[in-house]
Amino acid sequence: MNKIHDQLTEAAGAAARVVAGTRPEQFADKTPCSQWDVKELLNHLVLWTSYSFERRARSEQVGPELTERDFASEPDYAARYREQLDRALAAWEPDEVWAGQVDTGSGTMPAPQIAEMILMEMVLHAWDLATATGQRYTCSDEVAATVAKAVSDTAEMYRQYDGFAAEVALDADASVFERALAVSGRRPAGR
Repeated sequence: MNKIHDQLTEAAGAAARVVAGTRPEQFADKTPCSQWDVKELLNHLVLWTSYSFERRARSEQVGPELTERDFASEPDYAARYREQLDRALAAWEPDEVWAGQVDTGSGTMPAPQIAEMILMEMVLHAWDLATATGQRYTCSDEVAATVAKAVSDTAEMYRQYDGFAAEVALDADASVFERALAVSGRRPAGR
């Protein structure tokens, strides 16, 4: 197994814990993602970090049966998310998946680059959801370093599509993860 797959496995566990700790009565609450409330963010997280993640391993597109689905309204949404994360991680286990190109619908990208972007989405949006619902989110230094690189590599592109806000200034003592959050336009707690 490769390093990024191990990091995705770690991040999936953290994301699943945050989703499990999110209560329906919080669904209308605001999030650090100004365009989404908790329910909308939860649906985005579930769709792109589990269903889309699995389909990317097979270069399959995500159709309207998923993009229009309200995952958060389904019974046992947290358990279903965990199960779908496990299927997605299993789809990314074969070495040949990592050696290939992934059809993004608008071109192709190397599979490791797609995996890093999914890791970034998983970590950032799990942090967003945790922040919005009063939960704590942590990740290892290794995951933080990979996410920081992915954020740095894609920040300008994401800003063009309003995926990231302007970078937040931090003190020199900020951690690698706090810097990744700041470059993506998020303000770490206490900063």
